[in-house]
Amino acid sequence: MSDEGTTPLRDFAASILLILGLWQTIVWLTGVPHYILPGPLAVAAALADNLLLIAWHARVTAIEVILGMIFGVVLGAISALYLMISPFARRFFMPILVLSQTVPVFALAPILILWLGYGLGSKIAMTILIIYFPVTSTFFDGLRATPGGYLDLAQSMQASGLRILFYVRLPAALPALSSGLRLAAVYAPIGAIIGEWVGASQGLGYLMLLANGRVKIDLMCAALITLCGFTILLRMLVGLLCARLDRWSGQSL
Repeated sequence: MSDEGTTPLRDFAASILLILGLWQTIVWLTGVPHYILPGPLAVAAALADNLLLIAWHARVTAIEVILGMIFGVVLGAISALYLMISPFARRFFMPILVLSQTVPVFALAPILILWLGYGLGSKIAMTILIIYFPVTSTFFDGLRATPGGYLDLAQSMQASGLRILFYVRLPAALPALSSGLRLAAVYAPIGAIIGEWVGASQGLGYLMLLANGRVKIDLMCAALITLCGFTILLRMLVGLLCARLDRWSGQSL
């Protein structure tokens, strides 16, 4: 039995096979040159021939994504809790948080590269920026949407504000936090790759740009497929964690 947060492996496998079949069919029917669109077999060969190179760059990107997710989720959760307990934060910080989403994340990448350099720091910062708002907003909405009956019962027992927050609102908001985590698992690799495209000397994004510049489209596609595989794996692992959170909270999305 599966839940909404975890997609069975067979479904992913079926979707991947369908995409590969359509891809190969397009290549056969159109006769498009391999330097424009290589077929799946050519990409698989490039992946096998450059496995160690791709694995090394994938390791760098994975570190950026995982660290960015950890810091971004922790920072987003703390921010949502602070917004819940502080009217001042809701009045002044919330508008700033919303306005920050009007600035394209890609436009901030050069600034972060200038401030933090070409290393991991700027890529982790990009990842944090891209997942911070989804985590904060979904968790904050979950905290505000606590069933009124729970709050009335806690208040009738003369529970303090902090006790209501951590013992009533927080458990009830875990399904909403799970939604934010699922979004973060998909968005986090995007932040890391954007940072690598703007300025880096390692990572899958850097490898894709390098391969594209040398017209090695098969290698570029192999790096892209590796990134997709990592994102799917990360999404599945986060889905398993979210399923546990949902069961622990006693609620489901």
